[in-house]
Amino acid sequence: GTTPVDIHGKPILSKTGGWIAALFIFGNEMAERMAYFGLSVNMVAFMFYIMHRPFTSSSNAVNNFLGISQVSSVLGGFLADAYLGRYWTIAIFTTIYLAGLTGITLCATMNIFMPDQGQCDQLSLLLGNCEPAKSWQMLYLNTVLYVTGFGAAGIRPCVSSFGADQFDERGENYKSHLDRFFNFFYLSVTIGAIVAFTLVVYIQMKHGWGSAFGSLAIAMGMSNMLFFIGTPLYRHRLPGGSPLTRVAQVLVAAFQKRKASFSSSELIGLYEVPGKRSAIKGSGKIAHTDDFRCLDKAALQLKEDGVDPSPWRLCTVTQVEEVKILIKLVPIPACTIMLNLILTEYLTLSVQQAYTLNTHLGHLKLPVTSMPVFPCLSIFLILSLYYSVFVPIFRRITGHPRGASQLQRVGIGLAFSILSVAWAAIFERYRRKYAIEHGYEFSFLTPMPNLSAYWLLIQYCLIGIAEVFCIVGLLEFLYEEAPDAMKSIGSAYAALAGGIGCFAASILNSIVKSVTGNPDKRQQSWLSQNINTGRFEYFYWLLTVLSAINFCAFLYSARRYKYR
Repeated sequence: GTTPVDIHGKPILSKTGGWIAALFIFGNEMAERMAYFGLSVNMVAFMFYIMHRPFTSSSNAVNNFLGISQVSSVLGGFLADAYLGRYWTIAIFTTIYLAGLTGITLCATMNIFMPDQGQCDQLSLLLGNCEPAKSWQMLYLNTVLYVTGFGAAGIRPCVSSFGADQFDERGENYKSHLDRFFNFFYLSVTIGAIVAFTLVVYIQMKHGWGSAFGSLAIAMGMSNMLFFIGTPLYRHRLPGGSPLTRVAQVLVAAFQKRKASFSSSELIGLYEVPGKRSAIKGSGKIAHTDDFRCLDKAALQLKEDGVDPSPWRLCTVTQVEEVKILIKLVPIPACTIMLNLILTEYLTLSVQQAYTLNTHLGHLKLPVTSMPVFPCLSIFLILSLYYSVFVPIFRRITGHPRGASQLQRVGIGLAFSILSVAWAAIFERYRRKYAIEHGYEFSFLTPMPNLSAYWLLIQYCLIGIAEVFCIVGLLEFLYEEAPDAMKSIGSAYAALAGGIGCFAASILNSIVKSVTGNPDKRQQSWLSQNINTGRFEYFYWLLTVLSAINFCAFLYSARRYKYR
């Protein structure tokens, strides 16, 4: 039932798949990530400087966009596994993505979509005296922004799974190919991010916002063409029907038979279809396990069920095991929500820090919005050296043939994320003290010439290492452990964790501001717009404590988990 087919659903006769097919898929992911990070780093500034929205509300709006684009990935994964297949889901949603990027480009190009810029200098902007965007202008911007996010929702859960589908699981080196694929896949993600943080920022500074957003649309259009050119080379998996229906059938059948006994005289046994093939299209049979015994009642075949029972009363063992697997997977991606929260906070908080620091590197002045390129460069370096340096070192420590298991890699990543935010707190305390002592307390957009922004590289590099180990390990873990007919939904778990992390960042920011700030008493919150009067270091220490608690929860979940 897991035999790959061509685009017409027929058995594959010619040589397809492999690394050549994967290269076309890498190109699509590279452009999607370039657009995603290009919007995440530039949209806050665009809303602040051009649409004249407060920095806080601009930041939260972008965080919500990032969150929705990731949380809605569950929808994309569902459509791929149930009806469309991964290829057609990617094809449809990349087109929607391109339409959204085109709409954003028009917003940044045509004056009708922007408020008047004539009477707005930097002082007026800081005081909030610039003409704000009209409600219909913000409605248009938010609409095209969320259309873009909806497009990303169908791409993100499918691209990594579709790429992994190109390798023959019966092949001799399948595990090795899969391990390298996910590393190279994340390398393509990183290259897209590097381009967004450097070339796109450069285009914005030299040619304006319209050209910057337009370059993202052009890159997306070119990647779509590349993806479609590779169509004859792709291997496909047949969609297995609605996974939500199968999950619902198991829950309903288990509830109906909740009073049935495993030792009943009416019991025939646990139901499974005869033969080698599973009843679920695109899935092999899954052996019975003793976890979640209450769900096994959905597969209890009783004499009263008759010859042709309803699937809402009697399910196969494979169908029940699918639901068990989905439940057992949840704690691991849930423990990565905290890392995604930190990554979201870094996109805005570290940029605010960089505005107060000297970004000169010799005679070269790096734009503040390009600072997030450094964790990407560290990721690029680590992935490039992974097999030659990290794998041999970890192999000696762990004894694992690939250096570290998937869950060990996730744990290493979470540990490095704790070090990153702890260092961020230490440096922010020093930076704020320096600013006050040297008379910069109320000049939060004026760089201090004798304090280099490159101290931020330490926290950036640490979070880059965390991202490599945690996210790559998680993607490989979810693909290998997810049921055959639910691979896209398994991958969507990672995107869902990322989306919840974005929303959690906005919620945490709002809570901290309301608890620590008091406008009536003129008490600034920790996350004051003026970073020099706020207490960002306290916020970083809060993230450190939360990350440590989360790491303990991960260790507990990982020790209990049994690989399939």
